[in-house]
Amino acid sequence: MSTLHLPFRYDFVGSFLRPERLKDARARYEAGTISQEQLTQIEDEEITELIRKQKQAGYPVITDGEFRRSYWHLDFMWGFHGIRKIELDHGYLFHGEETTPGSIAAVGKISGEDHPFVEHFRFVKQFEEPGIVAKQTIPAPAQLLAELYREDNGKQTEKVYPDKEQLIQDIAAAYRTVIHALYEAGCRNLQLDDCTWGMLCDTGYRQFREARGESLEAEAKQYLRVNDLALAERPKDMCVATHVCRGNYHSTWASSGGYAPIAPILFAHEAADAFYLEFDDERSGDFQPLRYIPEDKKVVLGLITSKSPKLEDEQTIIARITEAAQFVDLDRLYLSPQCGFASCEIGNKLTEEEQWAKLALVKRIAEKVWK
Repeated sequence: MSTLHLPFRYDFVGSFLRPERLKDARARYEAGTISQEQLTQIEDEEITELIRKQKQAGYPVITDGEFRRSYWHLDFMWGFHGIRKIELDHGYLFHGEETTPGSIAAVGKISGEDHPFVEHFRFVKQFEEPGIVAKQTIPAPAQLLAELYREDNGKQTEKVYPDKEQLIQDIAAAYRTVIHALYEAGCRNLQLDDCTWGMLCDTGYRQFREARGESLEAEAKQYLRVNDLALAERPKDMCVATHVCRGNYHSTWASSGGYAPIAPILFAHEAADAFYLEFDDERSGDFQPLRYIPEDKKVVLGLITSKSPKLEDEQTIIARITEAAQFVDLDRLYLSPQCGFASCEIGNKLTEEEQWAKLALVKRIAEKVWK
């Protein structure tokens, strides 16, 4: 059993660009021309090749690249009992682009038995070796709660769960079931991807909600509570990180604003061991909110963008790391891209070669900073 724990000096968030062979197989599966077994075989082969490349790149962490998913979050949610896959009449509205329209509907008591992602993790786990450990990424409980109230989804949710407190308790219990199953499968590194905090940072979103007399502080505390309830029984030797994102779809974004509105709640109080934080452009604000990070927690600075093929200037990134170290000690700082390369299967606007060049840059800079 590996004793390596996230984060790593040079790290990545989790998703990778889907190879054309995999995209083609998924399209043929949707068209009914290949079976689930045939699709799984191709997924297995492409994930095996991805992990080979991750190791070749010199990284101490491996993932399945989220190759079995269409979305970074919805596929996991569809794996719960009591949740059904649906499509809305429109997708999420990003800056200049609309996503595909997938979503969820509550149809019964939510629970987490026999979640398919546990088997997905087992497949990756077999490729661990000395000095290399598997990481599992899943959407945060708060993200599930938010999706259940996304636009008209809330009407269906309230039919099944007229008592919101019962819903929060069931979401947390479902996650605890999955986390326990992942642990039993050998998972010691878990990452919760969470866009709810990114939305709460967005100035326009905050103004819209506050104009309606809604308390965003109460909403933030609710998100914190469901996340922490889900982590309440996690084993001590399982490391958990939260990745905060402002949207990452086809190189576009959804929200904009610094961490100041959420730092006193999320950074100061969430029961995570580390935070993977987006800092690749001005939309993320400055580093001052990092002063709320407790001394026993770590920060992965997402200073390299996965949205563009252009390689960042090394000295500029090193200077930004030095600036962040004014608020969190350098030995508790780490480096990664701000997000994955394909949070949804469409992927960002760069090539696979450019993707690996980005990760080579992360590694090169980290090795200079943390000699």
